Formats: sequence, C-alpha cells, structure tokens
Amino acid sequence: MEADGFGHQSFPELKNDTFLRAAWGEETDYTPVWCMRQAGRYLPEFRETRAAQDFFSTCRSPEACCELTLQPLRRFPLDAAIIFSDILVVPQALGLEVTMVPGKGPSFPEPLREERDLERLRDPAVVASELGYVFQAITLTRQRLAGRVPLIGFAGAPWTLMTYMVEGGSSSTMAQAKRWLYQRPQASHQLLHILTDALVPYLVGQVAAGAQALQLFESHAGHLGPQLFNKFALPYICDVAKRVKAGLREAGLAQVPMIIFAKDGHFALEELAQAGYEVVGIDWTVTPKKARERVGKTVTLQGNLDPCALYASEEEIGRLVQQMLDDFGPQRYIANLGHGLYPDMDPEHVGAFVDAVHRHSRLLRQN
Repeated sequence: MEADGFGHQSFPELKNDTFLRAAWGEETDYTPVWCMRQAGRYLPEFRETRAAQDFFSTCRSPEACCELTLQPLRRFPLDAAIIFSDILVVPQALGLEVTMVPGKGPSFPEPLREERDLERLRDPAVVASELGYVFQAITLTRQRLAGRVPLIGFAGAPWTLMTYMVEGGSSSTMAQAKRWLYQRPQASHQLLHILTDALVPYLVGQVAAGAQALQLFESHAGHLGPQLFNKFALPYICDVAKRVKAGLREAGLAQVPMIIFAKDGHFALEELAQAGYEVVGIDWTVTPKKARERVGKTVTLQGNLDPCALYASEEEIGRLVQQMLDDFGPQRYIANLGHGLYPDMDPEHVGAFVDAVHRHSRLLRQN
C-alpha cells in the first residue's frame, strides 16, 4: 500500500499529549517518560507472542507489530508508544538479505565488500513501497491506541545502517565500515546518499500512516571520532531532518517533532542540537547539567538513565531517578534510559522507573 494513501486518515483524539508538548519545548505538568526497547524480550508476553515466528516475519506482520507495541502500555503508564519494527528493514528493502540469528543478532550473508557491490542495491525510490507493512502496522496501532498516548516512528541513521551493510552484522570495532571511510570515501558518500534517499520517503510515509513523532537512531556514532562524524554522519543526519520536514510540507502533513539519538556521540552535542531536530537523546556517559549547558534552551533533551540501573533495588531506582530529574530540570525534558532495555530486566523495575519519573517530576513542579 502506498504511503500517501494514508495521509488523511481520521484517528481517535489524543488524550495525553505530554510527550509531544515536551518535545516541542512547551511546559508540561509532569515529565513524560518512555523507554527505548520498551516492547522487548524482558516482557514474558513479548516472548510468548514472538515464539512462533522468526524475527523479520514478525516485523512484516502488522497485527504482530501492533500487539507487541501495545504490550508495555498495558503494564506501565508510559507517555508514548514506539512502533515495533527494526532499523534493518531499510537495507532489506534495498535488496540485501538480512537474517536474525538467535544469540548472535543480525547477519547479512552477502555484505557490501567492494565498491561495485553498490550496484546490487535497488533504487532508493522503491524503498517506501517495499515497506508498506510498516505503514500498515503504524495505522493499525494508531487506531488501537485509541488516543491514549502518541505513537513514535523511527529509522536508523545512514552511518549506522552502513555499518551493518558493510560489516555483515554487529561488530565491536566497525573496522570494515571504517576502512571504507578511509579507503573508499567517495563510495562511502555514495552509499550514505542512497540510504538518505531511502530514509526520507520512509519517514514521511510513517507520518502519513499515523506516526506522531520520529526518532533517528545513530547507534554507532561512538565508533567515529569528531572528524569522521562531521564528515560521514552529521551531514546526513542534518539532511534527513531537513528533507523530512520539507516532504511533510509538500504532502500537506503537519510537522512532527524529530528526535536524534547518537549513542556515545557526546563529542558532537552542540552540532546535534543544531541539526534540525526538536529533541536530542543522550546516553548515560553525559551528565545532564553539562549537556544542558552545551545545547542551550533551544532543544529538548531525552535520556539518560544507565539501563543497568534497573538492576538496582526499586528504592535505589527511585533515588537515581530523583537525581536525574533534579539535574535535567522540569522543562524541555523527556525521561528515558540512555539506551534500550535489556532482555533480562525485571518488568517490576521498569514499572518502578516509570512511576518514579511521574511521582518525582510532579513534586519538583510543586516546589
């Protein structure tokens, strides 16, 4: 199904817009909270739903994606939902085979090894039409949410997608992908342009389908130092934001807040704050006060509790949340973890985190 076919759906009225107001920099009565990977293996019901299907078959089932997206909201009073999908559906739509190997993660049987391998990629213009199942999942989920909270769409940023396509999977060093940057800079830019050209209509299509915010994951920012980041990651991050906003205008769609999350990209905070996104996500390696000093008041910050803090007792989680909220301050802030939830985490502790954010942020505003 074409993305533009979704553009003027009527959805149930939104009842809780706290997350969106914080993203736009408006005042809120309390601090909104959601968790990266909130639809994940730490939930027994998630494992049960996923047991019968392989990973990418699940991603291609709008009904399954909708169910997995809604599961954490049945347990916790989260302020946003994020569609269940994967960043690697984009390389798949470009024609690369990707499988999810249990215990190992994503695997590309035929990664990009030579410059000529770029010829194997499909035209990026067809990507959005290949990913109609994501748009269908978003529309279905938006209907079933019944206005409870906003729905976030997402994608991987060009550099992060390139690393998987060249490495053939996860890597601790990204040496093969970085080798391309040093030995094949022109081909690297060509690949990053292809990915940007694929991402823009994909993200616009998510909004047309019902997404009310978008997050771009630059999960492998930390493997680049400032120079490589400024050359091979930042220009494409900026381009995605600029072109998505233009694409929404052209399609007659309302603008949505955009979030950039560059994991371990603390060296580029100032640049990310000026990259065209309303929200900058930070991980736990950055102190909130310093982050605020560096980005100023022009963007909302999101983060940044160490996910491993959820292994602590519920009392300690409460104390850590209190400290985090005190440091970020009450406005222009969305609470989250500094990365995704891990599969062995106790759902009760996730609940304690969400409740502590709501409770303490209300107290903060009374003082």
